[in-house]
Amino acid sequence: MTGDELRRKFLAYFENKGHTIVKSSSLVPSDDPTLLFTNAGMVQFKRTFLSKEKRPYVRATSCQKCVRAGGKHNDLENVGRTGRHHTFFEMLGNFSFGDYFKESAIELAWDLMVKVFRVPVEKLWVSVYEKDDEAYKLWSTLTGIPEDRIVRLGDKDNFWSMGNTGPCGPCSEILIDQGEGVGCGRPECRVGCDCDRYLELWNLVFMEFNRDESGKLTPLPKPSIDTGMGLERMAAVTQGVTSNYETDLFRPIMTEIEKLSGYSPGKSPQSDLSIKVVADHSRAAAFLIGDGVLPSNEGRGYVLRRIIRRAVRYGRTLGLKKPFLYQTAGKVARVMETAYPELLDAEAYIKNIIKNEEERFFTTLDTGLRVLEDALEGLQASGASEVPGNLIFRMYDTYGFPVDIIHDIVRDERMSLDMTGFHEAMEQQRLRSRSAWAGKAGYDAGQPYNRLSARGIKTRFLGYDQTSAQARVLLLVRNGTVVERATEGDSIELVSDSTPFYAEAGGQVGDQGRITGADFDMEIYDTVRTPNDIIIHKGTVSRGSISTGETINLMVDRERRLSTARNHTATHLLHAVLREILGRHVKQAGSLVRPDRLRFDFTHFSALDTDTLCKIENRVNEKIIQNTPVHIEEMAADDAFKTGATALFEEKYGERVRVVTIGDFSKELCGGTHTERTGNIGLFKIVGEGSVGAGVRRIEALTGKAAVAYTQNTSNLLQSVAETLNVKAEEVADRVRKIVSEHRKIEKELSVLKARAWSEASDRLLSEIRTVNGISVLAREVPVETPAALRDLADHLKAKMKSGIVVLGSRASGKVMLVAVVTNDHIKRYHAGKIVKQLAPIVGGGGGGRPDMAQAGGTNCEKLPEALAAVYDIVSTMPT
Repeated sequence: MTGDELRRKFLAYFENKGHTIVKSSSLVPSDDPTLLFTNAGMVQFKRTFLSKEKRPYVRATSCQKCVRAGGKHNDLENVGRTGRHHTFFEMLGNFSFGDYFKESAIELAWDLMVKVFRVPVEKLWVSVYEKDDEAYKLWSTLTGIPEDRIVRLGDKDNFWSMGNTGPCGPCSEILIDQGEGVGCGRPECRVGCDCDRYLELWNLVFMEFNRDESGKLTPLPKPSIDTGMGLERMAAVTQGVTSNYETDLFRPIMTEIEKLSGYSPGKSPQSDLSIKVVADHSRAAAFLIGDGVLPSNEGRGYVLRRIIRRAVRYGRTLGLKKPFLYQTAGKVARVMETAYPELLDAEAYIKNIIKNEEERFFTTLDTGLRVLEDALEGLQASGASEVPGNLIFRMYDTYGFPVDIIHDIVRDERMSLDMTGFHEAMEQQRLRSRSAWAGKAGYDAGQPYNRLSARGIKTRFLGYDQTSAQARVLLLVRNGTVVERATEGDSIELVSDSTPFYAEAGGQVGDQGRITGADFDMEIYDTVRTPNDIIIHKGTVSRGSISTGETINLMVDRERRLSTARNHTATHLLHAVLREILGRHVKQAGSLVRPDRLRFDFTHFSALDTDTLCKIENRVNEKIIQNTPVHIEEMAADDAFKTGATALFEEKYGERVRVVTIGDFSKELCGGTHTERTGNIGLFKIVGEGSVGAGVRRIEALTGKAAVAYTQNTSNLLQSVAETLNVKAEEVADRVRKIVSEHRKIEKELSVLKARAWSEASDRLLSEIRTVNGISVLAREVPVETPAALRDLADHLKAKMKSGIVVLGSRASGKVMLVAVVTNDHIKRYHAGKIVKQLAPIVGGGGGGRPDMAQAGGTNCEKLPEALAAVYDIVSTMPT
């Protein structure tokens, strides 16, 4: 079976058995701050397993995109070295939420494996938890598999936990014996060995316990099932090969690599490894970027950057010296087109991001090699035999050098690597990386709201059609604790059964307003939403008291909401205009929609010049003037995608979505609030454009009254400048250019005068040179105002001196400046940085630098003569 057939048959089988097919969630977990990436099929159901969320079904099946390249589950270093490890893979799974349990899970798994996938029974083995007698008996009686092929294993292999606490239970694996030729060859090789002979195909987790903080296991009231089967492994089995890389999921990508590099399989173990690594990393990069991750120096973007750079490094061993990964990633999009058509739709965008990152790294790689060679030369000169851990980490972190590259380079130099120091630096980086993404998965206020979710309660949002409503209070929370009553002065969080208040989502800020009752007033300063659609009103009781169960009146600040809605519609127009003017590679990469302004981040690889920004601004205003109706329709998500509506990377869409259409110009999936016609926006004014990361630009803009006020202020400022310059407003630019030109001319003339003065001064200063240990040394105070001027004069003197040491000092604004320079013929004996390090404490400061030039500063001006006098003693006593 092909990979596509396997995927389709698996899902169809379980759908026929009463399971709901659930679409793969994003690789970026939407509501789990504990995970870097989605790494298993159960991730999107985690809240259901934890009884924090109630779904409209009790059986589910999915084919989940997964990445294991960071955090606890990290297969990066094993990629290519085995036939089964990958950074990106697909996990097929079936799930039961308190419905069927062990018996049905085993029956279903065996039936599918043997009758549908037709895996030879005689090759199958099963492992069970060593204490799970029930599972052992069920496998024997339900499947007929001989008991000598049912293996009991311990906690490490066959007991699964979601975390240190929470749902857990024994698991059971179906394995296939691939034969002695695939294994390690050791006589003791058996199920549980790390080699590839006994290959795990399917893991069935029987979640039947809850583990508390003391480690005690308590039976769950409704045990559940979570299973996971690697699609790539199953494809290898059904296609009769022993490596995932030989399946139809990888072969076309590897053929593309072979075509680009000229290498063919079997040429050498190293080239085979490199081709596999590039193929695997091409898949991971394409899918991560397709789900909105962009290369960066922190969090998920840092992992993506490592994957791309690692692939580039392995590509270089194949002779690929120009960007190539973007082409292999394009092949990935075509291989996966049937299951993930959105990847093909985003192909141009994905390729642009990867190519841009490759070009950056090719430059960095050459620079890094030079930096490493210079550092090694310095270490060898000092007699060091070990490369420090911080240098290894710097090469790894800044230049993307894997440790094995550094090891290969230093091997011939007979130097070892300080791996302890490297791992310590890596751990610090992991902590920084984790802090960059942890906690960004949305608002989760904790147990009080989880209890509501577990009962299937959600807040009914009325705010698309109204800005005021009556509702009943369901929950009051003060300082994280549920209370029955709140009184004047209390800061609380309030949940009602329905609300017109929009909760922060999709870049749009939450509503503000008031909630009142018979004897109660509350000022709402923010509105947020939990991952399970419970809307929380955050505010302060300004009068009276409120109790759970009371009827309340909710009133949104209407003017603030309307301003926000106008800005939100403007972002849709801006998005469409950017794609029209800059190209279809433009994708939204983030946004902020407030009542007073908007911010829009988008993928693009260069700054926008003034003419382009004017075109964008004018085009948006054209669409505003057309006063086009904004049409909003709710429909099934699958139907919405078929209409061609733009979906945003970072959003998590439910079964039903809202499609916002503006004429034939813009169509997006969006849950925000919008104005009824584009004309209501009034005026659109761009006030800023800049970079927010590699390949991502940001436009900041104003609309309506705020845009008018900005324009008026700018006009008033221009008029004020014109009056100061005594010219008309339209003549200001020419006048300013003339002033700047004259200023530059004066600066140039001043520079000539300074050079002449320095030349004359240097002649006088050079007459004060002393000879110390046979070396010309000059230490002198000079009347200059800036460090730059001091450096220039020192360089001028060094050039005239040709051989020797120059130390200059100056006082300016109550501070001391020092600079030391050493000519090239003396830097092996005399280090400028070491000289200033001894001088700086005398003037109450610090400093340092290179062997040929160094600087220092201090606060004790009176000590400058003493410091300069000490130069001659320092030179005379420095070891040579």
